[in-house]
Amino acid sequence: MSDPSHRRPRTRRTAVLVAASVAAAGALSVLPLTMTAHAAPDLAHAVLPARDGWAASGKGATGGSAAGASRVFTVSSRAELAKALNSGSRTEPRIIRVRGTIDANTDDTGRSLRCEDYAKGTGYSLASYLKAYDPAAWGRSEVPSGTQESARGAAQRKQAERIVFEVPPNTTVVGVPGTGAGLTGGSLRVKNADNVIIRNLTFADVHDCFPQWDPTDGADGNWNSAYDALSLRGATHVWADHNTFTDHPRFDQANPRHFGREYQVHDGALDITNASDLVTVSYNRFADHDKTMLIGSNDKDTKLRVTLHHNIFQGTVQRAPLARVGQVHLYNNLFDTTERNGYAFSYSISSRARAQVVAEYNHWTLPKDGKVSRLLTGDGTGALAGTGNLVNGRGADLVAAYNAENPGKRIRPTANWRPALSAGLETSAAGLPVSLGRAAGAGVLTASGGLAGRTVPAP
Repeated sequence: MSDPSHRRPRTRRTAVLVAASVAAAGALSVLPLTMTAHAAPDLAHAVLPARDGWAASGKGATGGSAAGASRVFTVSSRAELAKALNSGSRTEPRIIRVRGTIDANTDDTGRSLRCEDYAKGTGYSLASYLKAYDPAAWGRSEVPSGTQESARGAAQRKQAERIVFEVPPNTTVVGVPGTGAGLTGGSLRVKNADNVIIRNLTFADVHDCFPQWDPTDGADGNWNSAYDALSLRGATHVWADHNTFTDHPRFDQANPRHFGREYQVHDGALDITNASDLVTVSYNRFADHDKTMLIGSNDKDTKLRVTLHHNIFQGTVQRAPLARVGQVHLYNNLFDTTERNGYAFSYSISSRARAQVVAEYNHWTLPKDGKVSRLLTGDGTGALAGTGNLVNGRGADLVAAYNAENPGKRIRPTANWRPALSAGLETSAAGLPVSLGRAAGAGVLTASGGLAGRTVPAP
């Protein structure tokens, strides 16, 4: 399999970026870099290759590749990451190199913060919340309000101030190879920002200490959490590549139950909502998670042109993805529906709210007792055009299998558009279980942007 970072060389230039240092305590380090004519860009300066999915449309995604030496930061703590993201002009290009694992639930001195720390001073306690909104007393027709709900909201906002990081336009956030780079308990949010690259990071256990009870959500109510690992809201020209998303080590099977429902502390892995547009999601590994990827915040959302290619979905329950409204292209992805760490498969792709999905040359691994009809779901308005898809190595018509068992909510087998941006598309899905094991997820890229030539197991 070819390495996507080498499909298009950057424009020839000669540049020598002189190393600088910052002596103040807690200051950020500036990366020394040397580039010469004809040299391939390093991982931090790499840009999205031509025709590589929807994000390549128009000007493409270059992230912070134009950043000068003073705008290249190497960070290894929560405080350093926050400072780098907020340094200088919001629109000036920046590169942020993440070295090692950053724990987002820490204060500015690096001290670990627990849920109890966020709740201090708010008046919130889970015991009081459960007592106040027990359906036996509160009922099931209204969402919680009053003292304890206000206290819960205040505690949640305190946690959000620590763990949610806003990514500005013209930014690259990239893990330093060989350092186990990633973010534990933290959420990157790209909101109303254009031209962002997120690469080579492991996002682990992004948990909400203060889920909200909603008795009106579904027939039995639900606990809803607030944070996605990577959230795109009104974002454009975004490339998310070679990342790993996982609930490890806090798997959902350990969640307690309250009011007869799971006390869910995890939300989405990578959600693309609020009219986000021109997004490419490539060579990522999604493992051990429930609500994996939401494309479209509601049935009236707009834009949402998204490409997913060469990703692994392993031990995910649902939403891989759930697509609304937009034009979504899925090619050369691997879906392993085997139950892992208590995450029991529900479905892979949902096409609803008139979504136009094109799914080509993907590979599903399905247990012997599994049914092809369960790989899709929809609301009767979406479309999915499928070509060359395999289930356990054999060709399968996913839409026909689904429609045969769901005549009231049929998925249209044709889409109203044809993909034109599909660099690296492989016209056989047979080799994906082996090749993506070596090529997908965080930790397989080198400093030059090539593959390390080793398999990184899922967490």
